[in-house]
Amino acid sequence: MSGPLRGSFLAVRVTPKASRNEVTGLYTAAEGSVSLAVKVTAAPDKGKANAAVTSLLAKKLGVAKSMLTLVKGETDRNKTFQLTGPFESLEALVASLTNTGKKDGEDH
Repeated sequence: MSGPLRGSFLAVRVTPKASRNEVTGLYTAAEGSVSLAVKVTAAPDKGKANAAVTSLLAKKLGVAKSMLTLVKGETDRNKTFQLTGPFESLEALVASLTNTGKKDGEDH
């Protein structure tokens, strides 16, 4: 099993229309891939959820939103973001969430 961080790319599993915006841990899919589990209050309508995820990740990582680019999964729950700039905050966030993964089908 690999982690959600692959070089400058971050795999993210999004739950839209949640009760609050939060990073809830790591999500492990049935095939073993691991993503950062994120919940946002925004609906998946005209990019609102994607913008909310970008804002939440930037705030959590302490970086500007412009340093995060959605490169895959614009209309999917599974997304890939690319981070430009220093990775220390991202690596620290992922390390803090180790061993909190949920199996496919479990709520995160």
